[in-house]
Amino acid sequence: MTASGSRDGAYKAVGFRGSRVSRVLWMLEELQVPYEFVETELRSDRLYALNPSGKCPVLIDGDLVVTDSAAICIYLADKHAEKNMGAAPGPAGRAQMDSWMHFAQSELEAPLWNKLRHHYLLPEDLRVEVGPAAAHDFASEVKALDRRLEGREYALGGRFSAVDVLVGEIGAWARNARFRIESDRVNAYLDRVLSRPARARAQANGGAFK
Repeated sequence: MTASGSRDGAYKAVGFRGSRVSRVLWMLEELQVPYEFVETELRSDRLYALNPSGKCPVLIDGDLVVTDSAAICIYLADKHAEKNMGAAPGPAGRAQMDSWMHFAQSELEAPLWNKLRHHYLLPEDLRVEVGPAAAHDFASEVKALDRRLEGREYALGGRFSAVDVLVGEIGAWARNARFRIESDRVNAYLDRVLSRPARARAQANGGAFK
C-alpha cells in the first residue's frame, strides 16, 4: 500500500527523493504493507533526531527506529517472513544473505559512492578526480557479481529477495551514473529485477526525483 493509503500504525520511511530511501520504498511495495513516505532533507533536524549521522533512510515502526538501507530491508524481510524475501532458515541461510548484503554495500556500491562524494558532496578543496579509479573498481565488482549470479535467476537462487532490492537499486544507480556494466548476465539480471511493478510504484511514490 502506498503513502496515499497509509493509516495509523503504518511504517514510516523517512528520506529525500532519489536517495537510498528508494530501496526501502521498493521493499515495502514488494511486501504490500501500509507505509507513509516522510520527505525531508539530508541532515535535517528531523533526521538528526532519528539518526545521529543525520542520514537517510530511516524506518519508523512504532517505537522502533531502524537506520541503514540494508538493515532496514533485512528487518522488514524478517518481520514479514511469510513473504519469503529474507534469509533461508538456519545460520547457513543467514550467512548467505549477509554475505550478499555486505558485498553489495561494501564492494559493489563503494566506487559509486566514492565518485559521488568527489563530484558533488565533499567541499571543493577536498575533491580529486576519482572517475577512472572508480570505473576500474566498479568493473572489478561487476565481474564478481557476474560470478556470483552464475546459475541463478536471483541472488539467493530461484526467488526474489531483499538482496535483489539492494543490488538492483545499486545497479540502477550505476546505469544512471553511466558506469559501464560489461556483463550480459548482470545486465539481464538488472533488467529482470528493475522491471518489477513494485519498483515502479516505489519510484513514483518517492524513490525517484520529481
